[in-house]
Parts: sequence; C-alpha cells; structure tokens
Amino acid sequence: MRVVSLVPSLTEAVAVTAPGLLVGVTDWCTHPPGLTAARIGGTKNPDVAAVVALRPDLVVANEEENRASDLAALGDAGIEVLVTEVRTLDQAFEELERVLVTACGRTRPRWLDEAEAAWAALPTPRAPRRAVVPVWRRPWMVLGRETFAGDLLARLGVENVYADHAERYPRIPLDALNTAGADLVVLPDEPYRFTADDGPEAFPALPAALVDGRFLTWYGPSLAQAPSALRAALR
Repeated sequence: MRVVSLVPSLTEAVAVTAPGLLVGVTDWCTHPPGLTAARIGGTKNPDVAAVVALRPDLVVANEEENRASDLAALGDAGIEVLVTEVRTLDQAFEELERVLVTACGRTRPRWLDEAEAAWAALPTPRAPRRAVVPVWRRPWMVLGRETFAGDLLARLGVENVYADHAERYPRIPLDALNTAGADLVVLPDEPYRFTADDGPEAFPALPAALVDGRFLTWYGPSLAQAPSALRAALR
C-alpha cells in the first residue's frame, strides 16, 4: 500500500505503526526523525501534481489543516482521500483507529492503547485555572471554541477563557487578553514558536507556561507522553 500524508500528526502515526507505507509527506512532517518519503510541499499548499505522480492508494488529510480545494483536486484525479476531523481527544482516538486499522489495514498499535490508558489515568482536576492560550502573535490569535488543544487542557484542569467564543481561533487585542480574567497564559511553541524571550513579556501580570506544541496539538504516538509532559509544564 502507498500512502501520502498531508498532516504531520498522521505522518508520525502511520510511520511508527507501519514503517515503509508512506511515499509522500509534507515539508512540516518532522517526526519520526529520518523520514525518507518524498516531500510534497506544505499542509496548506501541497503540490497536487507531485502527489498524483506518487500514485498513492490513499491520501490522509484533516479538515482543519488542509484546504478543501486541494483535497477536491486529488479526488478529481481519482485518488482516495480520507479526511479526518479532530476537535476532541476522543475524536483523535477514533480517527487514528480509522486511519491505521480501517483504512491502512494494520493491527491496532500498542502505542494507541498506551495513549488511551495514559489519559484515562489522569486524576480528577482540582478547581480549574483559567488561561488564555495564544497560538500566534502579530496579530494575536488564541484558542477559541471546539479545539483539540482546548480539550486536552480542560482534562488537565485548565479552562480556556475563550472556549465559548464564536470563532475557533479568534483574533483578540493584547490589552483584552491581559484583562480577560485569566490565571495564567499557556504558550505553545507551534504554530508560532513562543519562547521564554518571546511571549511571556506580553503578559506581565500572568505566570506563563511554555509547552511543547507537539504534546498539545499533535494526535499520534506523542499522546502517550503528553499527559505527564503537559502536567509538568503547567505545574
């Protein structure tokens, strides 16, 4: 079977579960290290002709990370495209099984069981802390409603201040973020690379938790380590 992945999370999931299956991945696919599959452009601007030339049996994609026009073009070329939707942890587990077991015909991987067990073992959160969670600056954008990262944080006892916003990734002025009633600011290193020197200074009255974006936003093998890694960062 020949698979092209347009999603870094799914690239890692397929590569770890079924080495050798992938024939094409995006330029943003960084895990696992040593990927040898052909690079076919970005998640938002894949080279459709290059994907078609690879003659994949299946392209795996995501409704948020990939553009509908690119996926439609691949479908028009006669290629099977599996489009995932991941807005909660439960959805992530369901979609990973759909990709790996149903679509790729592989045995359910042990890491997926370990990931489900790790999240199920979390203690009941104490009184939640309220947080703003920027994902970009210039302009400032934050997590809003129905996001995978927001669901993970909620399970760890962190309530997203903008969880009920009408938009999923609203643009909010910095002064409004600082007066939103948050107890802390959570700063992941992707998609914007927040660091100790780039981000916390914008929130002088709030403690800042710098978190690994792969543990907060990727749905794949990293989910097994994510609970402990995120708890440590939030602590």
